[in-house]
Amino acid sequence: MESEIRRSFKYYRLMFVKHDFAAGLTVFLVALPLCLGIALASGAPVYAGLISGIIGGIVVTVISGSQLSVSGPAAGLTTLVAASIIGLGDYRIFLLTVVIAGVFQVLLGISKLGVIASYFPSSVIKGMLAAIGIILISKQIPVALGYNGPNFWSTGFLELFISSHITENLKEFNSQLTKGAVLISIVSLAVYIFLKQEKFKKFRLIPIPLFIVLIGIAMNYLLMLSGSSFALDSKQLVKIPDNIFAHIQFPDFTKLLSSPRIWKDGLIIGILATLETLLCIEAMDKLDKHNRITPVNRELVAQGTGNIFCGLLGAIPLTAVVVRGAANNDAGGRTKAASFTHGILLLLSVMLIPFVINLIPFASLAVILIMTGYSLTKPRIIRNIFKLGLNQFIPFAVTIGVVLATDLLFGVTVGILFSFYYIIKNHFKEDYEITHSHVNGIDYYNLKLHGNVTFLNKVKIKISLEEVPQYSVLTIDGSDIHFIDFDVLEIISEFKSKAHDRHIELHLVNIEVVETTAERH
Repeated sequence: MESEIRRSFKYYRLMFVKHDFAAGLTVFLVALPLCLGIALASGAPVYAGLISGIIGGIVVTVISGSQLSVSGPAAGLTTLVAASIIGLGDYRIFLLTVVIAGVFQVLLGISKLGVIASYFPSSVIKGMLAAIGIILISKQIPVALGYNGPNFWSTGFLELFISSHITENLKEFNSQLTKGAVLISIVSLAVYIFLKQEKFKKFRLIPIPLFIVLIGIAMNYLLMLSGSSFALDSKQLVKIPDNIFAHIQFPDFTKLLSSPRIWKDGLIIGILATLETLLCIEAMDKLDKHNRITPVNRELVAQGTGNIFCGLLGAIPLTAVVVRGAANNDAGGRTKAASFTHGILLLLSVMLIPFVINLIPFASLAVILIMTGYSLTKPRIIRNIFKLGLNQFIPFAVTIGVVLATDLLFGVTVGILFSFYYIIKNHFKEDYEITHSHVNGIDYYNLKLHGNVTFLNKVKIKISLEEVPQYSVLTIDGSDIHFIDFDVLEIISEFKSKAHDRHIELHLVNIEVVETTAERH
């Protein structure tokens, strides 16, 4: 036992020196701006994103069985978190939902229900993520423009087109914009798109999100140095306290039973965080060159424990995140020491250099989040799903539309119902087929039953039998069935009693005739 521990320690130390420290540093540089930006998009205190990243890097990593995944605040939860914070009206009450979500995930893991995500249709999950991407972009556009009005979309942008005083409206709209933020956003967006292209990969000396942050800091510094009116004021810059641990808000457990929404939001956050995590884990296992498989139930326990800590320590909820995990893999990470290193570096940055973090413009973070939202809803994703057929595209499109019109839970539920509709519809087609031939003036029909014929096929089979014309020959062939429901046998038996009156010659192959309701009476 002792020798095994020594070998493991030696292995991790070697991997840390040769690979994991550099990878952890890279992930830290990617995660830092994302933690800030996602907290901003969630309507939470900015430092809450950093604490979430620290917990994801340290607590979750220690418990998790994944060697490459990295956890932290996720863009996919921003919409739900923002709505919950506003709806509950108190950030301390919202923290209760995070604790509930964590407990729910731990219970899922202990109950070995990690496979639950496999039962969610892929088209619905992609539609959910695409809708989140659209919402994320729409919320960050006013931040990127430094808009100072009360509501960008309803009382700002849309009013440009609903009044006859267009010139005056344009002047009013322009007065609400922060010129420096607009300039930083345009430059940052152009640089981001430029560096994101594959042919310019060699120019990516540092992670793109970090580079965008550095551009924003440098541009604002030059504007301030030149005395330009475009220089940003303090409201347009990140502001975290010098000692965030002295400003942490804790959950108010006295309100735990005050509203059913606390429990509802907690369960929804838990479900969504579980889906995102398991999708990320699946993606990271595919990227792992050593073909290591992450134990999903242990991962849910790790994520749930992390979210319990997040709720108790004033942070926003976390998940395993593909962007951070992919950055870890690309940087050569070999073990979970890389993720742990990134968590330690986040902790040190908060403790030692908060003044540097406070130089970051909100506009820079908005650009990063806009590009993150775009990655969730790229036109290529929509085209690929459309090529798969309407049975995939319609649930995808419906999920997007309903999520945007209502909320996340209702949108996903409606999307799943549409997916089930197509599953049942295809089930009808697969379990039986009718062929027709015309020989010597006589119509021959063959109803071939396949596999498991259940009551779900009852209506369609009944309609098909009623459509068989008079003076024809019908064969109902059950030689390939494994199971046939009594309801279907009853319909066939009832038709047998009618066939003679309709002058239909009926042949039954491996079909049992049962007593019908009419015969009982």
